[in-house]
Amino acid sequence: MTRGEEPTVEVGQRPEGTIAIELPWVASRGGMPVYEAVLRIFPVEKAIYILPIVLFVFSLFFGRYMMDPVETLRILIVGSATIFLDTASSLLSTFAGHQVLLPSFEQAWGASEQTVIFQIRLPRVIAAMLVGGGLALAGASFQGLFRNPLVSPDILGVASGAGFGAALGILISGDPRVIQVSAFIFGIVAVAVTYGISRVYRNSSTLILVLGGIVVGSVFSALLSLTKYVADPYDTLPAIVFWLMGSLSAVSNADLLAVAPPILLGGLCLFLIRWRINLLSVGEEEAQALGVDTKKMTAAIIVASTVVTASAVCISGIIGWVGLVVPHIGRMLVGPDFRRLIPVSAVLGASFLLVVDDIARTLTAAEIPLGVLTALIGAPFFAYLLTRKRVGWS
Repeated sequence: MTRGEEPTVEVGQRPEGTIAIELPWVASRGGMPVYEAVLRIFPVEKAIYILPIVLFVFSLFFGRYMMDPVETLRILIVGSATIFLDTASSLLSTFAGHQVLLPSFEQAWGASEQTVIFQIRLPRVIAAMLVGGGLALAGASFQGLFRNPLVSPDILGVASGAGFGAALGILISGDPRVIQVSAFIFGIVAVAVTYGISRVYRNSSTLILVLGGIVVGSVFSALLSLTKYVADPYDTLPAIVFWLMGSLSAVSNADLLAVAPPILLGGLCLFLIRWRINLLSVGEEEAQALGVDTKKMTAAIIVASTVVTASAVCISGIIGWVGLVVPHIGRMLVGPDFRRLIPVSAVLGASFLLVVDDIARTLTAAEIPLGVLTALIGAPFFAYLLTRKRVGWS
């Protein structure tokens, strides 16, 4: 193909699969960045959905205790089948009144390998994907709701409220269950107070919500500082500080059973109404003219995003930049249409935090907090987006 010549489309081939584009070095000369040329050549949107599957398998055998990939898959598949059959056997025995034995598989691996897979890495990998996907999903939804590309999931004070709740739980009890429940409750309370402040005013502008979030966030930040001030500096205070920096090192299967339903239900709600977020992102008056009940839709987005964010934060701590940067990456890849941006943001967020967690648990002898790594990675990348003028809706 010569320069300036358009490629031909074969008979029976979809035109969108072969978008006419010049070679990257020609595109750069014409003003198109190289990465945009690459994105037009390859089916990036389809590859995005494969990425978390590949990272999921990779994260199971990658770590300080390296495992054979084939052996890891065998333990995961056969071990899961064995657990399922044992559970079914127990249930059948309970209902039948006598012992019911189902076929079982031969276990050809050691107890240590099974413990690493099912008790340590599998819960942590799933938690990283749930937290990252949930934060990115909430961030994209809030950016559309407030029509502002600089909005993050903690805009209404949920992170500050959850931080205070966790610190209070550490100060009072120190039990992980108490900490998680307290963080979740106070995260919900913070957003409820913010929404209540906005309802006091007759003006339904989203600006009142943002200002209310700033006020509530400041109050809970002050309460968090007071909690840290009265905490024991040798025992309780380090635990509070470490929780605030974010980590998934203590996640268990019980934690997943507790937070997975609200994250998935909230994410499903946002997925089902994603086309209405397109209307809200145009403007409140335009959305009302198109027949959208903006008050109910705003409340639905806030409730769903808050439940997702509070559930994620209560098991991971405060992890910044995921809900701010990842939606912009998704917007660069698939465009500003929220019907495509919402699922892509969730997939990219899950993949991003999974990679960051892999780095956190293997880079050094002492585990690096996730909030530190996401800030070190997200802030420079966001600065790059600013220099390229890519922070926007187009």
